[in-house]
Amino acid sequence: MAKLYFNYSSMNAGKSTVLLQASYNYVERGMNTLLLIAAIDDRAGRGRIASRIGLSAEADIFTDATDLHSHVAHAMQRAPVHAVFVDEAQFLTENQVWQLAKVADDFGIPVMCFGLRTDFQGKLFPGSAALLALADALKEIKTICWCGRKATMVARLDLNGQIVEEGEQVVIGGEETYVSLCRRHWTRRQLATSSGAQAHRSEPGPAV
Repeated sequence: MAKLYFNYSSMNAGKSTVLLQASYNYVERGMNTLLLIAAIDDRAGRGRIASRIGLSAEADIFTDATDLHSHVAHAMQRAPVHAVFVDEAQFLTENQVWQLAKVADDFGIPVMCFGLRTDFQGKLFPGSAALLALADALKEIKTICWCGRKATMVARLDLNGQIVEEGEQVVIGGEETYVSLCRRHWTRRQLATSSGAQAHRSEPGPAV
């Protein structure tokens, strides 16, 4: 039975890279994939998924008003769809997560969602909350804090590189706007320092 998957992480963990590689694996075997990305995220251009290491692919866009079950059904009329990939899945609405669950259940197509779990204030995004509740399988894509520990939190930075504690939940940005931290350093609002970088180098082993 096809499943709804939620692959989550903090910022700059390589979610888009994993998504594009997984889609490529299907295409390499002669299967068709349907890629979706939130319209609000146009950093790589409208309707384009791009990774920091240079991989990219065209994607259909969705807004809050998009019926994703119908969207996949229409795509299936044009060509077979063997898997659906959703980037920036934190921007899904709760209803859209239910629609994607129906895609898996009604059409037997695996749906793989990739996104952030929490925002810069440590609060769940609505789409992520729904995915955590409804997904058949959850997987964390790991990255590390400057100290070497696993990063689970996201901090937002202002133009001076200082941590912002208030503001709108959604502000689109990349490495210049967000940094991933472990819970301890996120709570302390502590960014990397020269001594912190030294501590990182002296701490062996991968994030767990």
